[in-house]
Amino acid sequence: MADQLIKATAAAGGIRAVGVVTTRLTEEARARHRLSAVATAALGRTMTSGLLLVSNMKRSQSRVNIRIRGNGPLGTVFVDAGLDGTVRGYVENPHVEMPLNQQGKLDVGTAVGKDGYLYVVRDVGYGYPYSSTVELVSGEVGDDIAYYLATSEQTPSALVVGVFVNAEGVSAAGGLLLQVMPKAASDDTLVETLESRVSALTGFTPLLRSGKTLPEIFEQLLGDMDLQILPETQLLRFHCRCTHERMLGALKLLGQAELQDMIEKDNGAEATCHFCGQIYTATSDQLGDLIVALQAES
Repeated sequence: MADQLIKATAAAGGIRAVGVVTTRLTEEARARHRLSAVATAALGRTMTSGLLLVSNMKRSQSRVNIRIRGNGPLGTVFVDAGLDGTVRGYVENPHVEMPLNQQGKLDVGTAVGKDGYLYVVRDVGYGYPYSSTVELVSGEVGDDIAYYLATSEQTPSALVVGVFVNAEGVSAAGGLLLQVMPKAASDDTLVETLESRVSALTGFTPLLRSGKTLPEIFEQLLGDMDLQILPETQLLRFHCRCTHERMLGALKLLGQAELQDMIEKDNGAEATCHFCGQIYTATSDQLGDLIVALQAES
């Protein structure tokens, strides 16, 4: 199944549902960054969450940044997701390995650490971005994003995200976000029904691995609640906006003395993009051109 996002409504428009499959883009991130299994799960869950969060924004330039900083060995997990269906991200310490937890699953919570903060920035493409910070509740990513939605956006929400990774790579990844809309938020029965149905799931990736499609998953959860699946399907992909020109622009900020030192000592420069692992090189001539440009500007 291609990486994709679909939307639906239920309960006469009182429930908004978004589902995503992110298997291929999570595998691409794993390969690009040479992630360990637990780092793959942490980044994959966060990328999935970013795509779910940005899906309710309106302007085409809208983006969501998620930064998770716990006290675990993974360090910072950072994701940038766009309404255009693109996402990128990285883990500060990508090669960390952890023993399985008591349930025999990847111990993302310990790897991230439950003591720390979740930072979310929503950028609508103009003006100042909206930012919010909440404490981590478990480090498992899904729990922390759900807590952010409940406390910062005050939207009753049920969220489930998952990544299944083994020695061969990522075989299933995706997630589901269900939200009670403002006009129905006072309906306690609706909120409780939503939470109970999501909590009854054994996970999201088992559904994908069993062959279920996103519409079938929606039908299983909301089929008896006036489910309306919207016809549009959005394709998703791992994509980084880095370019060789941007790399040269970043090198230019180092100043003339540093650039000259690179020419004399290294006969050029090399830079690696944090988000995608792409390696860029600059020749001595290119560094010299940057110095000339700086001199002209001074």
